[in-house]
Amino acid sequence: MQLLIKGLEDYMLPCLNKKLLGFECMGCGLQRSVALLLKGELLDAFFMYPAIYTIIALFGFLIINSFKNFKLGNKIIIILALANVIIIIGNFLIKLYLK
Repeated sequence: MQLLIKGLEDYMLPCLNKKLLGFECMGCGLQRSVALLLKGELLDAFFMYPAIYTIIALFGFLIINSFKNFKLGNKIIIILALANVIIIIGNFLIKLYLK
């Protein structure tokens, strides 16, 4: 597991938006957040990228729903997707205007 985490950290992609334009994009921190999750640093992963847990919930539900269709599956997917959009945009605006 440590080898996987080390390999992941060695090959992280740089944010071209940050390099070229000088500010972070809406996805900045996602790779590092996944690496922190794999290390077991759950709180640090949240602070790095707050939408990490709702993204995991969305993809997890999408996978489960593809095998067993839930009655309210579409509504749950829409709610999780909207929650992700709100958290990602909110985090982006906070980073943009408060840092």
